[in-house]
Amino acid sequence: MPSRRDFIRKSTKAAAGVYLGSLAFNAKSYGRILGANDRVQVGIVGYSDRFRSSLLPAFMSSYKELNFDIVAVSDIWKVRREDGSNFLQQKMGHAVKQYINNEALYNSKSVDAVIISTADFQHAFHTLEAVNGGCDTYTEKPFAETMDDAIATLKGVKASGKIVQIGSQRRSGTNYKAAANFIQEGIFGPITMVELTWNVNQPGRWRRPAQVQKIKIEDTDWKRFLINRPFEAWDPRKYLEFRLFWPYSSGMPGQWMSHQIDTVHWFTGLQHPRSVVANGGIYQWKDGRRNWDTTTAVFDYGPTNDAATGFQVTFSSRMHNGDENPAEMYYSNGGEMNLNTNKISPIGGLEKRFADEMNLKPNLLPEIDLVKESIAVATSANTGGDALTTAHMRNWMESVNSRKQPNAPIEAGYYHSIANIMTNAAIHTGQKATFDEATQQVMVGGKVFKY
Repeated sequence: MPSRRDFIRKSTKAAAGVYLGSLAFNAKSYGRILGANDRVQVGIVGYSDRFRSSLLPAFMSSYKELNFDIVAVSDIWKVRREDGSNFLQQKMGHAVKQYINNEALYNSKSVDAVIISTADFQHAFHTLEAVNGGCDTYTEKPFAETMDDAIATLKGVKASGKIVQIGSQRRSGTNYKAAANFIQEGIFGPITMVELTWNVNQPGRWRRPAQVQKIKIEDTDWKRFLINRPFEAWDPRKYLEFRLFWPYSSGMPGQWMSHQIDTVHWFTGLQHPRSVVANGGIYQWKDGRRNWDTTTAVFDYGPTNDAATGFQVTFSSRMHNGDENPAEMYYSNGGEMNLNTNKISPIGGLEKRFADEMNLKPNLLPEIDLVKESIAVATSANTGGDALTTAHMRNWMESVNSRKQPNAPIEAGYYHSIANIMTNAAIHTGQKATFDEATQQVMVGGKVFKY
């Protein structure tokens, strides 16, 4: 059955064709008439800090030009639902309807697309709800925290034909696109190692003490919040500070590593690691959290039948010392690629004096700027209007209009989820995690990993 937007588009084109044919309007005039009747109606699923402070400014930068509008907000907490409706009404200049849950939103048939920024473990589930409800989605990362959620949602999205953009905004950055081209064209040479780091010193990161004091169980729907996770008694910290508590979030892997490991998959075309080991713990912030404040994970990548062509990736993160300046360093035999400075350099490459010893040719990359402009990576959910998120949101909106796949399609989320879940398995079992291609499940000690 065609969507509401498809029906409007076809009807408007037919009407506009007759009208324009008789009056000989030009193409520019035609576009204006079509656009006025084909506005994409957007609903907000989860009125979160991330949406308000980052996704909304990104949306506002292009929504008028691309003919989008926000008309609804769905949130199971009464306070956020009301705050969101009031705030968005001021921004959009018209009423924004409140929905008590997603079922009510989709039953209303009032939206064509949704922006999903709910709790980490809910992203895949809410994406599947949306496409089944006839909507395109912009879905925040991490895409999924369990393989069962990832598999079901990937299947549902592919069957629906809907546009899904995963919030891996590096894929819309000109510097990252240049890096992908440089590696994929073979100029960099085979990757030998990748080092990913993300360090902060923020005792309040992912804490919401004022909101924890404010929320009441009667003002929300705890059972609906839990969806398919094991039942636990009402806990406002798990509701509002979910990033600190497994299985509602993996913390560092889902929040930070998912961005960085995605570039590995994108640049190389590989879908997941061969294996992952991890170590760490809660060393500093002993505030009742379950997720580590210090993590080191080591990944083995490469074709499964040729270990010689593989490479290692390390991810390390700490929450008790750091300046929030995430780094992604790619190494080859000829030098390095630094995605903080956006430079290719021969640093560490094979010099002549060492090559001569083994009758080899020296291998040194040239000094190259990936891009001329300075592009900073926004690292906080409270950073509004950052260039990468703005470009990524625009790409999604353009894809909704054109029906072409966006920069970070559903597969990108599926692949970063495999790496995340393998990391979670290593963290929670202390063992090496692998991936079974046949079952699409993460394995530890010959058994499927389940939270």
